[in-house]
Amino acid sequence: MDDDPTLVKERRAKALRLRAEGREPFPWAFPGRVPTEAVANACKSIAQGEADPTRSFRVAGRIRAVRGHGRSAFLDLDDLSGSLQLYARVDELGENGLARLLADTDPGDLLGADGVPVVTRRGEPSLRVTAFEILAKALNPPPEKYHGLQDPEERIRRRYVDLLASPESRARFRTRSLLTRALRRHLDGLGFLEVETPTLVPIASGAAAQPFTTRSRYLDRELQLRIALELPLKRLLVGGLERVYEVGHVFRNEDMDSTHAPEFTMMELYWAYADYTDMRGLLEGLYGSLALEVAKLLPGSPAAQEAPARFRAPFPTVDFVEELERRSGIRDLLGKSREELRALARSAGATVPEDSPPGKFLDKLFEHYVEPTLDRPTFVLDFPESTTPLAKRHRSRPGRVERFELFARGIELGNAYTELNDPDEQERRFREQLSSRGEDHYAYDSDFVEALRFGMPPATGLGIGIDRMVMALTGTASIKDVILFLPTRERSPG
Repeated sequence: MDDDPTLVKERRAKALRLRAEGREPFPWAFPGRVPTEAVANACKSIAQGEADPTRSFRVAGRIRAVRGHGRSAFLDLDDLSGSLQLYARVDELGENGLARLLADTDPGDLLGADGVPVVTRRGEPSLRVTAFEILAKALNPPPEKYHGLQDPEERIRRRYVDLLASPESRARFRTRSLLTRALRRHLDGLGFLEVETPTLVPIASGAAAQPFTTRSRYLDRELQLRIALELPLKRLLVGGLERVYEVGHVFRNEDMDSTHAPEFTMMELYWAYADYTDMRGLLEGLYGSLALEVAKLLPGSPAAQEAPARFRAPFPTVDFVEELERRSGIRDLLGKSREELRALARSAGATVPEDSPPGKFLDKLFEHYVEPTLDRPTFVLDFPESTTPLAKRHRSRPGRVERFELFARGIELGNAYTELNDPDEQERRFREQLSSRGEDHYAYDSDFVEALRFGMPPATGLGIGIDRMVMALTGTASIKDVILFLPTRERSPG
C-alpha cells in the first residue's frame, strides 16, 4: 500500500469539501445500476465513433484510472462483470460538471454514472456520462500503480485490497463460487440431499488429523472442531437418508503449505447401495461437468480452456501397491513389518513419528515415489488395509480395501471407498489404530459404532477438497490463492 500521509490527507480534505458542498461522500444507495458488461454488449451493435442516444444505462464500480484531456476526460471503471471506459465531455456535463468530476475523483473511489453507450473513434466501448455521483470516497489510495499487492503475505492478510486491485483475483474467486454452485447443481440432479452436520463435536474423527479443541460452558465439557464430515453423514444412511452430501468447513491443527490449510472446505457425499466402482463413474461425470463450466467462466485462461479435454472420461487407473513397488523398486510391500516400513519411509525423507501405524509409512512412501508422477487425472486403486480404517475390505484381494483416490498434477482431488458397515470390524480397526499410535488419530467414536449396530446399508462415500478442486480446474499453483481468508502470523514489531 502507498502509505504517503500527504495523499491520505488530500483525500480526506476532498471528503470534507464534498460534505460542505452538500454532497455526501458515502451515500446510502445507488438504485437501478446494471453490470458494466450490459453496456459493453450494447456497444457491439454501434459503429466506431457513434453513440446510441435511445438507450441509457446506470453503472457503478471502482475507478481504476482518471485521465483528463482538455474538454473531456476518460475514467476506467471496474465491477465484478468486467471493466468499462467512462467518457465524460463538457457537452454533457458542462464546464463546472467536468471540472467537478476531475476534482472530486481519485483512483480507488467508488463512482456511479449515468449515460449512453458509445464506441469511441479508437473503437473503445464506453459510456458517455450524463451524470455521476461519488458512492464511496477511498480515503486510502490503492496499491501503487494499481498493480495489486506484491507481498504474498499481505495479499492474504488484506484480501480485500488484493481483490480491489486485481481483476484476476476477483475472477478466480468468482469462479470458485460458481463452480461450487455447479457442483451442488450436479449432485442435486443425481438425487442427493444437501444436509448440515455439526462443526463442534465430542470426538473429531473420520480422518488422520490433529483437531482444534475448545470448551462449552453450557455443556461443561471439552469439544473439538470437526476434521471431516464422514461419520455424521454415515449416521444419516443408518437413519434412511440414502443419498446425502455436505459442503462445509473442516479444521485440522496442522501446518499450511501450497496444498494444505488449517481451515478448508470439504464436500463429502454418501450413496447407499452403491460401491466404489459406481463412485468412480460419478466422479468422472462430476469433474467432466465442472471442467466444461470453468471453460465458460474463464475464457482467457489457458488452464481453464484445457480442462474439458484434460478431465474427459475415462480416467486411467493404477494399483496402489503395484505402482509403488514399480516406482520405488521395493518388493513385497504388504509383507513388510512396521519397523521395516518405518525404515523405508525414513530413507525416503519422511519425518512421521516412529510409533505411527504401518499405513502411515505406506502413505509417505506413495507420496514420495508415486504422487509426483501422476500428472493427468488418474485413479489410484485398492489401498492396503492399514491405510484406511473406515473402508470395507476388498472382496477379492487380501490385505486391501476398496478405496480409490483421484490424482492430477501430483495433487489428490478426491478420496472414495466402499464403506465399512460391519460394526464389530469397525470397532476392531478403531482400537488397532489407537493402540498403534496411543493418541486420537482416527479417534474411536463409540457412538458411531453403536449407530452401525442398527444396520447401515452397503454404501460408498466420497470426499473432495473444494479448494484443491478449484486449483486443478483453474490451474492455480497454491491453495492460498483460492481461499479468501486464511490465518496469518502476527506482524513483527516495527
